[in-house]
Amino acid sequence: MGVVVNLTEERKLSPLDRLAELVADDLKATNQAIVDRMHSPVSLIPQLAGHIIAAGGKRLRPMLTLATARMCGYTGDRHILLSACIEFIHTATLLHDDVVDESDLRRGQASANALWGNKPSVLVGDFLFTRSFSLMVEDGNLDVLRILSSASATLAEGEVLQLVTANDTETTESDYLAVIKAKTAELFAAAAELGPVIAGRPEKEHKALREYGMNLGIAFQLIDDVLDFSAKQEALGKTIGDDFREGKITLPIVLAFARGTEQEREFWRRTLEQLDQHDGDIEHANELLTRHNALADTVARARHYGAIARDALGVFPDSAIKTALVDTIDFCIQRAY
Repeated sequence: MGVVVNLTEERKLSPLDRLAELVADDLKATNQAIVDRMHSPVSLIPQLAGHIIAAGGKRLRPMLTLATARMCGYTGDRHILLSACIEFIHTATLLHDDVVDESDLRRGQASANALWGNKPSVLVGDFLFTRSFSLMVEDGNLDVLRILSSASATLAEGEVLQLVTANDTETTESDYLAVIKAKTAELFAAAAELGPVIAGRPEKEHKALREYGMNLGIAFQLIDDVLDFSAKQEALGKTIGDDFREGKITLPIVLAFARGTEQEREFWRRTLEQLDQHDGDIEHANELLTRHNALADTVARARHYGAIARDALGVFPDSAIKTALVDTIDFCIQRAY
């Protein structure tokens, strides 16, 4: 008997939905592990942690661990707790980021620090970091511990590096790439690399998936930079120009500053270094970014890193999961439109 496939429903699935569907059972087990492992007799800890974890997000980073493990032929269950570990690290950084950035919203909802204050947010973030290290130790593999502990340290270095470059209009493109590689891309790389490690695959596959994750993470962050000046921010629960108002130096601004006149550079110095901002400044910033093709060129750079990520998957045979991982690159870049 033939099977009727609803092509309309099939087309509605985004690449991330398709990836989630392919690892659905593993993702369900990961979500349960997250709930179980954030339990604490101190009631505020699961309450606050649960708020940010439940606030949304696609679980992209944990899914990279689940998907790469399955693509590499892994048949055990170590990837479940390790993907939960990845989510705990990510969530801890979000809690700390919102405190540092004094953010009131996270994915369209009140941020944890807006609801409970800065001190509880920082301390619960610390709890999640320590919980992630408990999971690393529980796994018991030194390569896993090396990858995740190194990633955690690099993430912290990236946060500090971002503070150093904040409000500094002399930041170069190279400087900025160093920030996002550490702050964002490193966790993508670690998440993707865990799959071949626990599957016992050859070193070349470790390197390939680390390269995939790193370049996907860079592309992901560059598109986030573009979205800060896009009306699509409202759909993501953010207001247009959040980064601009905080004086963050992102790649579109680096490019516009380098290409601008001295008068235009004075505008960037006033608004970003001195944080002397007035009505109409965000609109003028958008005009300058458009005039110098800074947004379009940032998307072009994201496509470049996306192409590197795609090429890195070339060492793996064709499969449904490989196709979904390739499509995820395009999905992350197309968020700009």
